[in-house]
Formats: sequence, structure tokens, C-alpha cells
Amino acid sequence: MRSEIAEQPAALRATLDALLPRIPEVTSLAGQTRHLLFIARGTSDNAAIYGRYLIESHAGRMAALAAPSIATTYRRRIDLDGVLAVAVSQSGRTEEIVETLDWARDCGAKTVAITNGGEQSPLAQAADLALCTVAGEEKAVPATKTYTTQLAAMAVLALGLGADVHKDDLRKAPDAVQKLIEDPGDIDALVEGLADKPGVVVSGRGLAFSTALELALKLKEACYLHAMGLSYADLLHGPIAVVDADTPAILVAAGEGPTLPGTIALAERVTGAGAAAYGVGGGHALASASTASLNGPDLPEWVAPLGLIVPGQLLTEALARRLGYDPDAPRGLNKVTQTDE
Repeated sequence: MRSEIAEQPAALRATLDALLPRIPEVTSLAGQTRHLLFIARGTSDNAAIYGRYLIESHAGRMAALAAPSIATTYRRRIDLDGVLAVAVSQSGRTEEIVETLDWARDCGAKTVAITNGGEQSPLAQAADLALCTVAGEEKAVPATKTYTTQLAAMAVLALGLGADVHKDDLRKAPDAVQKLIEDPGDIDALVEGLADKPGVVVSGRGLAFSTALELALKLKEACYLHAMGLSYADLLHGPIAVVDADTPAILVAAGEGPTLPGTIALAERVTGAGAAAYGVGGGHALASASTASLNGPDLPEWVAPLGLIVPGQLLTEALARRLGYDPDAPRGLNKVTQTDE
């Protein structure tokens, strides 16, 4: 896992080199559609949530997450005329995702695959357009480089949809990730702060929400923590009651953007109640309001999630080893998960 975290700058560069020239293909296909429907599970679902927020906030199109069981279990037909269905799978071999993409096409959607499985994978073969990431083989079960390259593919998708962002920002992401690998912040403080805790709340909002969900998933997978990933808007509507001396909060934010003030205010509320608040990103202001913090990327908010997850990945790997677990092979998990065997 640690080696694959270190491979992310190169994987991002290779993926951007492969996918940025394909923006016109995305534009052509998407021109026949109005809305987006993301089809994914697990870590890929978290990448899809980033795609949803990015496209709604910067490309002005409505996007939603599919419920694959409508296709695979209930077998209901839905009118998807005018929809761009985007299926996301690291391996491209998860049968449920392939079947749901086939269903979406049969219901009238145009289809896109985002996968690290290559052009010959079942998912890529099923799609009108395949955006294949170039992460290389990933041996550790917890996804790292396949996740960040999925985010890069989502950013390329958004550019093809006419997002009001600067493509050059995306080219800065590999260097920003490299910097975070070299200097992630106070990992040791967070490891020690979480090592004797049964659970943690991980929260962010907007474009950082996907990072909160993905970090919570990693802490569940590799460290066996009861990690709850929530938007801070939802956290404030009741679940904040679980945050106490035994349940700290990890709060995630880009260094700019409209959700940063609310994240800082939440950190102040958590520490004011006597609980620990650990910041990830958010610049000096969030770090100052937190018990301890990890660094964030020097990137605009729209592309910051490509870097924001990296300190969380390093935290997960270090905490798993501190707890005596092998982060490469969590119990009960396989690299390719089939929902219904």
C-alpha cells in the first residue's frame, strides 16, 4: 500500500496524458445528453460522488448516483433518454456494474466507462466511450492509485462537459500529490490520537465530501475502525452527538471554497466540546482550529480532492501498522468484489 501511494504522481501524469486528448470525444458524446447517471460501488462510488459535485457545481448539469439493484435485482426499465450513464470500476470486471451499464444503454442512455482494467475489460467493451486510467497493477486491496486516477478521469469528463475550470489546474495535481507524500503533516499525532479509539467521524462537504467518504472507507477496511463518513451538514443534524472524547472527528476541506468556513466552525465546535478534531487540508485556518492536522494540496477547490485523500491514505497505512494489521490484505476483502456471487 505504501509503495502504491508513492506511485500516484506518475500514475496521474500517465492518466492525464492518456485522457486529456480525449476531451473532444467526451464533448461529442455528451452533446446528445442532458443529465448524468453514475454507476459504481465502494471506492469507485466515492469517485463518482466527486464527479457528481464537480459536474453540478462547474458544468451546470444534473447528476445522480444509480441504484444498481433497480437493474440487476428488481429488473425495472426506466426511461434514460437524454442521459449519459457513467460506470466506474477499478477492474472493469465487476459483473453488477457491467450489467447495469448494459441496462442503461438498453433504457436509452449513452454510456461511458471509467476503469483501470483496460480497453479489453468487459466494462470498457460495454461502453460507447471508455476512459481507461493508467495506474498500472494495484496489488494492495485498499485502493489508492486507482482511486486518484479515477478522480483524474472525472475531471477530464467534467472538462468535456464544458466545466468552467482551467485545464492547467489539473496538470498541477501530480506535483501537489508528490509534495504531500513527502510532507503529509503530523501523521504521528493522528496515529496516536486514533490508536486507542473504537471509532471516528470523518466529515467534509461539497467537493471534499468524496474525500471524507473515501477516508472513512479506508479506515474501516484497513484499520477496522467504526468510521462514519458524513457531510458536515448531515453531521450537524444529529449525528454530532456521537463525537466525544472517545470518538474524535476528522474534518476535510480544500484550502479555499465556500465550504471552508463551515468546516473551521465545526472544528471549533468539536474542540470546544472537549473532543479532538483532526484537520485534513483547509490551510492554516483549519489547522489552527484543530487538535492536530495533515496538510492539503496547493490546488484550487475543484481539483483539490486528487490531493486531499493522499494524507488520509498515509494515515490509514500507518495506523494499520500501529495497530498490528496488514494494510495490504484486510480480512474478508478481495481486489474484485462481486455483489451477488
